[in-house]
Amino acid sequence: MKLLTILFILIANLCFSQLQQGIWRGTLLLNSEKQLELPFNFEIKNSKGSYAIIIHNAQERIVVDEVSIKNDSLIFKMPVFDTEFRTQIIGDNRLKGIWINHTKKENNVIAFSAHQGNKNRFIVPVEKPTNFYDGKWETTFSPNTNDSSKAIGIFKHIKHTSIVEGTFLTETGDYRFLEGTENNGKLYLSCFDGSHAFLFIAEHNGKEIIKGDFYSGSSWHENWTAKRNDKFELRDPEALTYLKDANANIEFSFYNAKNEKISLSDERYKNKPVIIQIMGSWCPNCMDESAYLSKVYKQYNKKGLEIIGLAYERTSDNEKAKSNILRLTKRFDITYEILITGLTGKDKASESLPFLNTVMAFPTTIFLDKNHKVKSIYTGFNGPATGKAYEAYTFKTENLINNLLYKKD
Repeated sequence: MKLLTILFILIANLCFSQLQQGIWRGTLLLNSEKQLELPFNFEIKNSKGSYAIIIHNAQERIVVDEVSIKNDSLIFKMPVFDTEFRTQIIGDNRLKGIWINHTKKENNVIAFSAHQGNKNRFIVPVEKPTNFYDGKWETTFSPNTNDSSKAIGIFKHIKHTSIVEGTFLTETGDYRFLEGTENNGKLYLSCFDGSHAFLFIAEHNGKEIIKGDFYSGSSWHENWTAKRNDKFELRDPEALTYLKDANANIEFSFYNAKNEKISLSDERYKNKPVIIQIMGSWCPNCMDESAYLSKVYKQYNKKGLEIIGLAYERTSDNEKAKSNILRLTKRFDITYEILITGLTGKDKASESLPFLNTVMAFPTTIFLDKNHKVKSIYTGFNGPATGKAYEAYTFKTENLINNLLYKKD
């Protein structure tokens, strides 16, 4: 029996070792009838028998290290998010299988295939780029409908290539790292980070007007339009969520992953400025904010700053929620408290924090002074994909933190 087990392991490892290293091109089949595919690139590396998959989105690199072999199958689980790939190894340069999003109850399985050696994200003819899409665009999603919403599109061409990178800023967050190409007046952009599965296809009319389609996963599609407008701005993110009563006291109590009850009124937080992060481990913008706040906490905690995360997970299973939070904290070395509310969705978040007018986005971040009076409530988060907007946010935030720490009452 032991000999058979060893032989089985050797065969499995041999099957895995046949996988070629280097850049692969993967696709998610969003619509089989239209043969609509969302492409992304990833890299397979082998370091002393330990395999890792690195997903590429513009400047972002997502290292996937939960990789395993079962018979002739390659299975890898995305970091932070509760999603995974289950694939069959075909030869040494092909994969075929599915991507499963465990946070969704419906339309949570999408067909996946991949081929080694093709570095092109989109398979379109390469022509001389026009750089037409460079710049800032006033964007409207679902125009002329009740669901219409505004955004800012920011795109740039990579010099001497047809590659285009960029993102959309909205009032509830950004669309993270988008990458694609321009060809014959058309724009193709995509992003896959384990949660977001975004595909944008658009074209211009030659008069600085863009019309396009946006697909998210296999179940969402909407139109969008854009016009060049360097002066366009979204509503003030510090004016969207506010206290119903300016003199209201902020209070809450929830349990952490160790089943310890934590309250804002605990001795640990008295006479200290506190940042309250309303978030969820399933939320890509929350992931970006958590990575940033983890660094902020290490820099300012010894000076007196505290941070408390309030997690609104997409599960009613408390043990699953704990597992999700522990994966997040491990990934970004988070050492501040993240409390598990046991609630899901923006409506429940609003109900559990009745001193706020609403919670319209994850994340929403509340900055308290040493007396736990609200000094700012920020809706959404401008992540690193937004470039200058991210730099402006971090600069303003750290100025506020220093003011809360050192301003005398």
